[in-house]
Amino acid sequence: MSQLKDYQINFINEAMRVGALEFGTFTLKSGRQSPYFFNASKLLFDADINIIIEGFAHKFLEFGSDINQLFGPAYKGTIFGSMLGMHLKKTNPSLSLCFNRKEVKDHGEGGNIIGANPIGNVMIIDDVLSAGTAARESIKILEDLNAIPKIFLVGLDRQEKGTGNLSAKAELEKDYDIHVSSIVNLEALIEFSHNNKDFHSYTFELEQYRNNWGA
Repeated sequence: MSQLKDYQINFINEAMRVGALEFGTFTLKSGRQSPYFFNASKLLFDADINIIIEGFAHKFLEFGSDINQLFGPAYKGTIFGSMLGMHLKKTNPSLSLCFNRKEVKDHGEGGNIIGANPIGNVMIIDDVLSAGTAARESIKILEDLNAIPKIFLVGLDRQEKGTGNLSAKAELEKDYDIHVSSIVNLEALIEFSHNNKDFHSYTFELEQYRNNWGA
């Protein structure tokens, strides 16, 4: 296993502290039984947002040297994308931000894009990657506006199969020539549980889940 970075450990600890990340037994929308559950909405209630956004910022600095714009898909991506954009503005003054509405507005400025129109190389910011459906929707929005979706960045990648035997991450990278990254993923959660005696009991269950549904 690779060594977790401090910002990853901080992200996991903070997500657990506010109940956004829980270990146990959970039934997912897909019907699968999962030993963990991630609800990014809870990060907005009581979490230290500086810790959360620092995680996104580390990944931006790692991959975002040629990024012109951030795109936060509605709804959680809008919030995390906006906070990351504000965090980066001092060091990246030319970095613009936009996000979408769920429904097209037919009055006022109209359309379904709020902020600067998508242009150039775009980084999509969202909360979680599961099957990749939401990611594909965001990519299509940007491509229809002649922008270039270069990076898809999420808080957590569940590292599960997409529509076939490949992971959702691998499918997106193959189908759209986009780089997919995350602050943490299932492998990181396995390493975290392995390294913390209070969570040793979940390591086997996480590994079994990876064996059953991972790719």
